[in-house]
Amino acid sequence: MTEAPDGQPLPQRYWAIATVALGITMSVLDSAIANVALPTIAREMHANPADSIWVVNGYQLAITISLLPLASLGDIVGYRRVYLAGLALFTLASLACAQSHTLATLTVARVLQGFGAAGIMSVNTALIRFIYPHRLLGRGLGINTLVVAISAAAGPAIAGLILSVAAWPWLFAVNVPIGIAALVIGARALPQTPRAAHGFDYAGGHGEGSRLVTLELTLAVVCGFLLVRRELGRSAPLFPVDLLRIPVFALSVATSVCSFAAQMLAFVALPFHLQQEFGYSAVQTGLLITPWPLGIAVAAPVAGRLADRYPAGLLGGAGLLVFAAGLVALALLPQRPDFADVAWRMALCGLGFGFFQSPNNRALIGSAPRARSGGASGMLGTARLLGQTMGAALVALLFGRIARNATEYALFTAAGFALAAAAVSSLRLLQKMPDRNVVPDLAGKT
Repeated sequence: MTEAPDGQPLPQRYWAIATVALGITMSVLDSAIANVALPTIAREMHANPADSIWVVNGYQLAITISLLPLASLGDIVGYRRVYLAGLALFTLASLACAQSHTLATLTVARVLQGFGAAGIMSVNTALIRFIYPHRLLGRGLGINTLVVAISAAAGPAIAGLILSVAAWPWLFAVNVPIGIAALVIGARALPQTPRAAHGFDYAGGHGEGSRLVTLELTLAVVCGFLLVRRELGRSAPLFPVDLLRIPVFALSVATSVCSFAAQMLAFVALPFHLQQEFGYSAVQTGLLITPWPLGIAVAAPVAGRLADRYPAGLLGGAGLLVFAAGLVALALLPQRPDFADVAWRMALCGLGFGFFQSPNNRALIGSAPRARSGGASGMLGTARLLGQTMGAALVALLFGRIARNATEYALFTAAGFALAAAAVSSLRLLQKMPDRNVVPDLAGKT
């Protein structure tokens, strides 16, 4: 792989980051809208809450299983191609979601949408690494996090507004014009990136009673062991186990998994909590959730700039402790909370999460060699989606097993994950950032 220029010149950099922002806006809006709409979809499709969560789980699982293969493919064919293909599929699948009339067809469309989103997310941060020079990488990732936060902030309010005047399929139709605009701009503005000389790791990419669950878990562990053992000997593995030998990288991945599990536990449980237990409408629920992403929008750019000067272990640990405190406060809402009772707790969660996210992303991406940006970007997205999938699955499990107060249990469980993430984040204070141009080999040499 030949060395690429250190970032794009102005004003091309602005158009390129605008393309990335549009793609992220589309995927984040969709996720936020779907979470708020779950109670409405469950009611109108006559499905129970546990079944309706598959609208979220199908999407998350599709991204999780395809993120690393697409990140690896991006190294080979170019991040630009994978990103634009993902945008196109996501846009078409959004139209299919809007045309769905049953829970089964909606879930299938959401799976397709997830594969498209994987194309966007797998190479998103890798593209930012080539859009911005290394000295401004924290700023570029901070802008990306800000866009995510603003989109997430708008999502609940947009969901409530649309549901107040139209049927739920329109929630997915809003992605179509955004996707078309992103494709048009991206075809002109996204950078051409170096391509790796190695081929695609095909072999690495293939591969409810208690007895069945035990058998499935055993098979998963065995298959995972065999996959990792096989990948250990490859120079450019599909599953980048070589990057996980970098302590800062591995700790950043673990922090991301735990924190996003906590976030998804709350995001899926809260709409049911507010609508079914406290009697708020879908419009009010959207407005009540909005302070959370607004808090992220306030904290993310500040944390992004601080991440260029202060260690991620310190910033991330502090933010995650605040996040955990906000989750506990939400679980302890009074029996008849007013808007202010809910809003300040949501804002506290958002401020804590936003203060963690930018430094963590910078540490994860910055600790990987530049030549392995695709693998690092894929692992960042995989960690996020793995955590989100775990969180959504845990909500479904709690809803299916606990008859009363399942949402409170979900919020306390989320707080536990946030505290675990804070502990793991703090371990990075004991590590040094590696040379970004060197990957330790699997024998421990460089």
